[in-house]
Amino acid sequence: MISQFFLSHLLSILILLPVGSAAWMLLLNASDQDSKRIALVGTIGTFILSLPLWFQFDNTTAGFQFEEMQPWFEGYNINYHLGIDGISLFMVLLTTFLMPLCILCSWEAITKRVREFMIAFLLLESFVIGVFSSLDLLLFYIFFEGMLIPMYLIIGVWGGDRRIYAAYKFFLYTLLGSVLFLLALLYIYQTHHTTDIPTLMQLVPHYTLNVQRWLWLAMFASFAVKVPMWPVHTWLPDAHVQAPTAGSVILAGILLKMGAYGFLRFSMPMLPLASHYFAPLMYGLSIIAVIYTSLVALVQEDMKKLIAYSSVAHMGFVTAGLFAFNMQGVEGSIIQMISHGLVSGALFLCVGVVYDRLHTREIARYGGLVNVMPYYALVFMFFTMASVGLPGTSGFVGEFLVLVGTFKAKTVLATLIASGMVLGAAYALWLYRRVMFGELEKADLLKMPDLSCREWALFLPLVLTVLWLGIYPKPFLDALHVSVQHLLLQSGGIHG
Repeated sequence: MISQFFLSHLLSILILLPVGSAAWMLLLNASDQDSKRIALVGTIGTFILSLPLWFQFDNTTAGFQFEEMQPWFEGYNINYHLGIDGISLFMVLLTTFLMPLCILCSWEAITKRVREFMIAFLLLESFVIGVFSSLDLLLFYIFFEGMLIPMYLIIGVWGGDRRIYAAYKFFLYTLLGSVLFLLALLYIYQTHHTTDIPTLMQLVPHYTLNVQRWLWLAMFASFAVKVPMWPVHTWLPDAHVQAPTAGSVILAGILLKMGAYGFLRFSMPMLPLASHYFAPLMYGLSIIAVIYTSLVALVQEDMKKLIAYSSVAHMGFVTAGLFAFNMQGVEGSIIQMISHGLVSGALFLCVGVVYDRLHTREIARYGGLVNVMPYYALVFMFFTMASVGLPGTSGFVGEFLVLVGTFKAKTVLATLIASGMVLGAAYALWLYRRVMFGELEKADLLKMPDLSCREWALFLPLVLTVLWLGIYPKPFLDALHVSVQHLLLQSGGIHG
């Protein structure tokens, strides 16, 4: 049996273990090779220790579990308060699952300042786990902003030729939106003299519609940039193109989910009147994101930029489903968030595989790769199909539930969102066609080796998880169901 003491402090352990691994590197003055090993062991250890969150999770209660509270700012009613529900459970697990893969994919790709790179990733993991497990508004904000620093360094130090521009753009966009979130936090604290999220979920919904609208817009400014929603999405393609492969994986796989998580944790349950009031705005922006960015993806000549625009389109599905305010829409959005984290991360890894060999992401430089890299072509095809939403993959489950939910809310919305699936198939298959098929005419492509053992180790866990979620999503939906029901009760949605 797992001890109660361990379970009651498990979230703190998960936050501190990556930091401890980073501190160990510094104390040892670790070499590049030792830094990689310590980072890999630390992230795998964090993933293994995160599994009891699911095994010990009670699917029958909507309350927060694995709670931990310690006084923090004495006399100000601000506490170190952690806990998770069915919604944040999978965001934490997704984080701990992807981080070892990021370390592994950087094993040979990162050759300068390796120790500092590993430390940045370990700190990023701690901050992100903190975001998804915080039950105090100030603590959430600190983690939410703290993750900007390591991500800024990952892009700015280890990125491509225009890395400084991309890093500044990423930092300024996200920081500017977060300043308005801080103002909303200060208003709420001044009113209730507490930053405890479960307490505020009972108090804040009683604000008048006018007050809720201003607070909702302040939070929206922060969360919309993180998603990112149109038109504040322009930082994402630049960040993805310039970031190293591991940076792109973590950016698409986890950091984009923080914006949608903010809507789930704050906007919808705390500001239900304003959330319903602004639902048409969310529908409109989601439709534009799905259709417009899919069309932009169709004309891209850089593989990473194409997948980056596809991320904006897929997150448009998420925001449309959330504001349908029904079980299918919200559950579908959360499943889509998990699926997108796995599939989009895997697609960036696929780009990284050929970039490490040829050092270019230009689509026109490839063609006919199936002749020399058949196993790679198979893996790339699998994740392309998952991105398109092929039945039997995780992409289908999320998109199907979102379409059902949006159809129940607004038929026109579902119809327009569904058109994005057609466009998604167009740009994904067009990319695959140009890279994999055709004549193998370029001499340097003939020398490209197929997947190595390390690369197989990267892709197999992702393939199995995408298939599991696509074929048997019941364990995921069971853990989500009661928490989503409670969320809809708070936000005035439809439970059925």
